[in-house]
Parts: sequence; structure tokens; C-alpha cells
Amino acid sequence: EVQLVESGGGLVQAGGSLRLSCVASGFNFDDYAIGWFRQAPGKEREGVSCINRGDGTTYYANSVKGRFTISSDNAKNTVYLQMDSLKPEDTNVYYCAAGWTLCGSHYTLFGAWGQGTQVTVSS
Repeated sequence: EVQLVESGGGLVQAGGSLRLSCVASGFNFDDYAIGWFRQAPGKEREGVSCINRGDGTTYYANSVKGRFTISSDNAKNTVYLQMDSLKPEDTNVYYCAAGWTLCGSHYTLFGAWGQGTQVTVSS
């Protein structure tokens, strides 16, 4: 069974940091792109960051470049999203997803999703 489990969300003040974790199981982790997405109420899900597990290349949305860092731990089948200099507009539910595709692809090409973790940034 393909499973993605996120953790690490919470409440933080503006300028603070959080690290999200996504633990994957049930598939060959190395063959997929693993991405972080977020979705505000009434808006389409947007890609935040992504890592192509095959060659390690990464992708960041313009809104988070220089503040967020994605990384992976092969031994633990885990992808992390380090979020620094958080802003109130980063408040959202963050989802981890795996796709037999490349980073930058539309979110509908990511077939496996976690349950999401809430990130709230207070001003």
C-alpha cells in the first residue's frame, strides 16, 4: 500500500521556522518525484517545492525561493521541507505527494498524497 505521512506542522510567529517531514512507504521511493503542495480555501492547489529523486534536482515556487529548502534522506524514505523566515501568507495546509513525473508538473500528475499538515504563521 502506497502511503505518505506528513508531520511537523504547527503554529509559529512570523520570521520563525518549521520543518515538515514526509515519510513514504509502499513504493520504490527512488523512482518518483516528491513534492510539497499547499492549498488555500477556494484556490487551486499550488506546488511549493519538489525533488526529483532520480537525480536530486529541486524545484521551488518563486514565493518561497531563498526561504524554503527541500531535502531527502534515502535511508529513511523521508523528504523534508525546511521552512525559514515564515510569513503569514505561508499559512496553509501542506501536502506531500509522490508522482511518476518530474518536478514542475501539474499537481494532478502526482498520484499519491498524504493527509496534510497545518502550518499557521501569526503576524
